[in-house]
Amino acid sequence: MRRRDFLKKIPVAAGLPFAISGIPMKAMAWNPLAMLAQQSDNDRVLIILQLHGGNDGLNTLIPIEQYDLYYSRRANIAIPKQNSLRKAIMLDSTLPANQQVGLHPDMQALKGMYDNGRMAFVQGVSYKNNNGSHFRGRDIWFMGGGFEDYYPSGWLGRYLQQEYAALGTYPEDFPNPDMPDPLGIEMGNDVSLIFHQQGNIPTSISLNDPAGFAQLVEELEGFQDVDIDPRGKPPLSVQNSPYWHEMNWILGLEKKTDDYAQRLYQVYLAGGNTTVTYPEIYPFNAPRGSKRNPLSAQLKLVARLLAGGCKTKVFMVKIGGFDTHAEQVESYDPTMGAHAALMYHISSAMKAFQDDLKARGLEERVLTVTTSEFGRRVHSNGSYGTDHGTGGPILIFGKHVKPGVNGLVPDMTKDNVEMQYDYRQVYANLLKDWMLVDKAKITNDIFFGNFIDGENPDEPGTFFQPLFLALDVVTGTENFVASRFALNECYPNPAHTSTTFSFRVNATGTVTLDLFDQRGNRITQIINQVYEPGDHRVTHDVSYLSPGLYIFRMKTASFEAAKKLVITR
Repeated sequence: MRRRDFLKKIPVAAGLPFAISGIPMKAMAWNPLAMLAQQSDNDRVLIILQLHGGNDGLNTLIPIEQYDLYYSRRANIAIPKQNSLRKAIMLDSTLPANQQVGLHPDMQALKGMYDNGRMAFVQGVSYKNNNGSHFRGRDIWFMGGGFEDYYPSGWLGRYLQQEYAALGTYPEDFPNPDMPDPLGIEMGNDVSLIFHQQGNIPTSISLNDPAGFAQLVEELEGFQDVDIDPRGKPPLSVQNSPYWHEMNWILGLEKKTDDYAQRLYQVYLAGGNTTVTYPEIYPFNAPRGSKRNPLSAQLKLVARLLAGGCKTKVFMVKIGGFDTHAEQVESYDPTMGAHAALMYHISSAMKAFQDDLKARGLEERVLTVTTSEFGRRVHSNGSYGTDHGTGGPILIFGKHVKPGVNGLVPDMTKDNVEMQYDYRQVYANLLKDWMLVDKAKITNDIFFGNFIDGENPDEPGTFFQPLFLALDVVTGTENFVASRFALNECYPNPAHTSTTFSFRVNATGTVTLDLFDQRGNRITQIINQVYEPGDHRVTHDVSYLSPGLYIFRMKTASFEAAKKLVITR
């Protein structure tokens, strides 16, 4: 293919994604996000999970504490709390009453992540004077401004805008041996404002697979018109003209496309196939087009690239379908339908992703946070759906998340979910605590003086109290789990005729308690039944056991522990 034909078919090579393993991607190597990662001395990765269309947070986190009001405001779509095979999953019985929430019944995998200290929620996230517009709302969340702002850049693109010169001359010095990869990769077919810098456009190319992408770029020839310039450079006769500058810029991007194509293909191959099975299909009834999981392939690709040595700092993955004005649920069952499938897709794909990261030794490095332009109204409509609202929950995933629920159950007497946290408060704290960005840079360069201190919550330019969402080291996770699930020492121990086993669970579900000998052979199953959240005791006759050492092991869907039992005579 001739280079001239290539440029005709892909005008300016700008704004178009290339694809790896069939997933469209955009490589944001030439924006300030690249500088953010260049400057960073850690290998941490941030993933933005976009819920496109405005997620219904009230059917994601069901307000148990105000359940009667919740049901009265949206009876035709309300998730049942009891007396149903499919009902809300109680999230955490240890939370105070004004934070008691349940999960959609298709989010069982997410419940397991929470119980293991790998999840946090932030309730009531929005911005002042949210107008419920898809396009304007998305721009506001992406630019990192308020309802009156019109920034041409995004909050992830601004951090090192003024420090660009210290990293070398761009684009000549990028990529380089220290940073051979694009520093931001976005899945999908459009370029989001979140990565933009004024006057600096994210650029990429759309193809089907890494091998094909690399091959096409490799086969590009120089200009064939000798009268112009056989070297593929603008003619000297127009040097320093606008045409000359533009063509030099285009050809520079083309060269970078070659570099990144080869590099991403190499790391993709080096990453190898995963040992984890990602979910592909929603297992229950759902409208056409909602069955297949659109997140799995994207997240699997991210894990593979990171495993192959990709140093990309920020990824954006996307799932759409949240603009549920009608048929959000099935008329015959509010726990089924389009929104249920979306809840399953997020929960199951993120669980597989976390398992994949753990299996590849990457779990320490990655944190994922959701974004959605607005929530939905408190009341439902007559079409089994919900209309544009304001506030909603943000979900955060990862080993270094500070687990728990931030904020209170929304007020169900209102038309809209009220704002408890400005969205910038969430992202500013993640930049500070997870990405280890200097607080002054966040204050001055990213959110333009609106960083949240919490010292003067009523002072203009502040956003309420601070949030602690990420842990520099995993401290507190063990206590979080132990306060919710525990297997205690049995008593008496050593035992002669009988002993009592005691345990604590934080979720309704099946608990098994098995007894093993020293060789690992199971002697008997002491219990195998469903227990409600709380503390439980079971007495067991051990007179049939020979003297010696035994192991008793407790298992639930998300917790496992074992302890020793000594039998004497």
